[in-house]
Amino acid sequence: MFIIDECHRSAWGKWSLVLTRNPSAVQIGLTATPRKLETTEDTPEVREDLQITADNVRYFGEPVYEYDIGQGIEDGYLAVCSIHPRNINLDHTGITIEEILARNPVDSITGQPVTEEEIRERYECTSYERRIELPDRVLVMCQDLFSALVQRGKPEQKTVIFCVSDKHADEVAITMNNIYVDWCGQNNRQPLPDYAFKCTAKSSGNDYLPDLKESSRSHFIATTVDLLTTGVDVPPLENIVFFRYMRSPLTFYQMIGRGTRLHPPSGKLMFRVYDYTNATRLFGVEFLTKLSPRKDDKTGNKVKEKGGSYNVESQKIITVEGFDVRISAGQKSILTMVNGETIPVSVEEYRERLGKRLMEEVSNIALFREIWIKPNTRNQLMSILPDGGRSPLVLRAVSELEDYDLFDILGELGYGIQLRTRKQRAEAFEYKQEKWLEMMPEATGATIKAITAQFAQNGTEELENPKLFQLPMVKKAGGIGALKEFGDPKELLLDTKMRLFAA
Repeated sequence: MFIIDECHRSAWGKWSLVLTRNPSAVQIGLTATPRKLETTEDTPEVREDLQITADNVRYFGEPVYEYDIGQGIEDGYLAVCSIHPRNINLDHTGITIEEILARNPVDSITGQPVTEEEIRERYECTSYERRIELPDRVLVMCQDLFSALVQRGKPEQKTVIFCVSDKHADEVAITMNNIYVDWCGQNNRQPLPDYAFKCTAKSSGNDYLPDLKESSRSHFIATTVDLLTTGVDVPPLENIVFFRYMRSPLTFYQMIGRGTRLHPPSGKLMFRVYDYTNATRLFGVEFLTKLSPRKDDKTGNKVKEKGGSYNVESQKIITVEGFDVRISAGQKSILTMVNGETIPVSVEEYRERLGKRLMEEVSNIALFREIWIKPNTRNQLMSILPDGGRSPLVLRAVSELEDYDLFDILGELGYGIQLRTRKQRAEAFEYKQEKWLEMMPEATGATIKAITAQFAQNGTEELENPKLFQLPMVKKAGGIGALKEFGDPKELLLDTKMRLFAA
């Protein structure tokens, strides 16, 4: 028996001899990206290529077992994926020869001026950083990404940026480091070492992988080309960033797979894709690769296949500065299962799907409140919501509502209650329950207020913290002894919760 992992690539080449010479053996191919080859010619050379090239379905037959990424997310085994598209003006318009010449283009290697004859008529966005280097575009993209990280709380987040080339990866790492150092200076912080680093085959990138995976004090932003596409497990990875254009669905899914690992130590339940090149259009596309024989271009230069298109190896690369680069945010979306297919849906559609599912389980706000105040019934409800019960957490994060408790997120979504932050809900409780609190001994009322103050900071779960009565504020107010003066502490806490969530 032969079991071949990552069979979209590892079963081929020299390994194919082992398979073809043992046709009677049981052969099992495992892959997350089963590739199919599309051929337009039927020649002996093409047939020979097909014998040693990874067409998984052609060789192994139709899969005997499939488990979709969306199903893995739904079942709670994989991290939820939110998509944050970014629109770049130059990528929509392209660049004309007149615009290039007006900015004094130079050869990226020699620094010498480039003539009009050496420049093609138009450069489309897929040429950027591969045939034409635009330092202004690199800078603005890095600034935009860095701002997004800071907006989420801090710039030190484990992130992989997929770049066009080794040189591009180098420039992005340098730019991200410079932005980070400037930000630290403006915020009176000491920069952490090796914030951004190039992680490519040419730079011995494998040497840095342990730090990317494990260090919490260095190596946060990895810039790479292909090194981190397969076979690398980085559970704490929070962000995947596309600075390069993608044509291959197979390679794209392999890149996305780097972020799907859960990481319980850090509480990672989701990851973000910052898409600057519309790479996420490839979600739902089959792993189809065109196979064409090597051929010459009109000038006699050898060309080689690159993701279904041809790239002239001797193509001159030029550098142009002085372009006005602007970036705007696109519509956020979340990867989820729809009718058995894994596709991105808008945040609004995701909200509607979650609200509908919630209403199917709990018909009204009064019943929802009763379920919410008890950990066992709340956890049971959460477990049957979409994406393994993580959908409310995902929606809160994507909607930038981190100051709100999940009770309010779901209550507003399903039953139209007025959204209140945790702090606002705690303040409303004190105001609306003033008479109830005055009925209690002074220490009891003070302890209840101290407990709701903990909710204002950390939400529902803090009300059930086993160490709640050991917290300095609660202990100083009177602690569990003060609650006993007014009755059963357990019942009093339940009553407090009910009143808090009715505030």
